[in-house]
Amino acid sequence: MFSSRVTSDLTPNRLSAAIARLREDRVEFDDLTESNPTRVGLRYPGRLLEALAQPSGLVYAPEPFGLPSARDAVAGDFRRRGMHVPRDRVVLTASTSEAYSLLFKLLCNPGDEVLVPAPSYPLFDYLAALDSVQPRPYHLEYHGEWSLDIDGLRRATTDRTRAVVVVSPNNPTGSYLKRAELEALATHCHANRLALIGDEVFAEYVLDAEPARTTSVLAQRQALTFSLGGLSKGLGLPQLKLGWMAAAGPEELVRPALERLEIICDTYLSVATPVQVGLPALLADGAAVRTGIRDRVTRNYRALVKAAPHFPSVDVLPAEGGWYAVLQVPAMQSEESLALQLLEHDRVLVHPGYFFDFPREAFLVLSLLPCPEAFDRAVSRLLRRVEATA
Repeated sequence: MFSSRVTSDLTPNRLSAAIARLREDRVEFDDLTESNPTRVGLRYPGRLLEALAQPSGLVYAPEPFGLPSARDAVAGDFRRRGMHVPRDRVVLTASTSEAYSLLFKLLCNPGDEVLVPAPSYPLFDYLAALDSVQPRPYHLEYHGEWSLDIDGLRRATTDRTRAVVVVSPNNPTGSYLKRAELEALATHCHANRLALIGDEVFAEYVLDAEPARTTSVLAQRQALTFSLGGLSKGLGLPQLKLGWMAAAGPEELVRPALERLEIICDTYLSVATPVQVGLPALLADGAAVRTGIRDRVTRNYRALVKAAPHFPSVDVLPAEGGWYAVLQVPAMQSEESLALQLLEHDRVLVHPGYFFDFPREAFLVLSLLPCPEAFDRAVSRLLRRVEATA
């Protein structure tokens, strides 16, 4: 009865089952997997959502790529970041996830492949499957810092490959795309007629990156390129459901891509009018939220880096940006077993590394969003548990 695009195995893993038991018993724990900025005590301007109540939000005048005023606002936000993106290259979506789905529909036939980074956010497998696309991993390598394995990416490319996905900064490694990596990627994509999709939703949350080395996918013009962003991460407003993509590359590729994308977007018309009308004000007034998030994740990352040297068994891998930190811990037991120990005995929830397709044991992934008091308390318990286990 049901499509094979949705998995038939709905059995929860051991960690999910343990979380459900604790919540059913109303047992409190510190959640170092929290990725929802609206639940971590950040301050939001009290009148921020008044922008959604403008009278023009009552008028339905659908535009496949979004209202011109909203697309102008996105183009202006790119200018704030030092990039020129014309309004006619901006496409509004309901979310970054929807942007991926639209691009997979644009670029891929059923069974075609997209190259995705590993380690990275596990959502790609689900998004690709729902559009009958095959995700094919290429690797990020760690040798004191994370780098893109361009030779491995070339080997992973087949005659069914249609696009390469880059996440910068990556979730969870926190590594930005470097200029030399972008040049090699763009050359490869151009030579193989592949689109380059840059997920840059965390781009403004810099931790330890060197700006002179990092870059946006929009900095090259060899390949058909799409840069993804949105309110969810950019302003800590996931509930407003507005994302965008900016197209770039050779005109002979961008023009037909946008013509076809317009047909797809016109079929769905998924973006709500009030949030489009309010977008200029949201981008202006919400900058304070972005600053709050940046201060929070920077503070927590610094606290983690300061605490870890007192526990020789734990190595905090360098993060250049984003909301997450990666710990390398002794492989004395499986990541899942360690995560269960932390949850059941120390009341601390973390992600085991295999959730993100780390190539080997043993890694733990932590969110940097929680309030400092809870973060410090949970990190202290985590470090003591790992050291005791080692």
